[in-house]
Amino acid sequence: MRLARMLVIGVAATAAVGLAAAPAVAAPTDTTTVTFDVTAGTLDIDAPASADLGAGAPGTTIAGSLGAVTVTDARASGDASWEASVTSTVFTTGTGTPSQTILATEVEYWSGPATATTGNGTFTPGQATSDDAEPLDNVTPVVAFSHVGGTGNNSATWNPGIIINVPLDAEAGTYTGTVTHSVA
Repeated sequence: MRLARMLVIGVAATAAVGLAAAPAVAAPTDTTTVTFDVTAGTLDIDAPASADLGAGAPGTTIAGSLGAVTVTDARASGDASWEASVTSTVFTTGTGTPSQTILATEVEYWSGPATATTGNGTFTPGQATSDDAEPLDNVTPVVAFSHVGGTGNNSATWNPGIIINVPLDAEAGTYTGTVTHSVA
């Protein structure tokens, strides 16, 4: 019996050692879920908040610069074309009676050449010189600048001029109106 008991203990000890010595099952691969956002780029235009063109008498012109206008195209597009346009409201002083109003069509705009560009494609001013100035309107936009072709991001900056044709019957006062640049 003693031999049988030793044999049973020996078998049990061997079984216990065999279990402890067995290697763990390895994971040969593992996965990681990865996320990220791709944001849509934008097409933006930035123009000065205000411009003071000075003074002039009835029947003359008042001319000056609006300040730098910049289109930034960060859409990274395969066709990076865009067109910037400009409109104007009427300019008024006092109560805005007819003699206190300068119509938008009396306001002429010229973009001038680009003062800076980035990216590829063709950048074209709407009106390269003051001789090309176009009357503005509060309904129909005038092309200020355009970009055709090219790929990826681009930008253009220009310093537009504005000419106010002051009517002969304009009353004295500080006239205020809004020139709006848009890009699409």
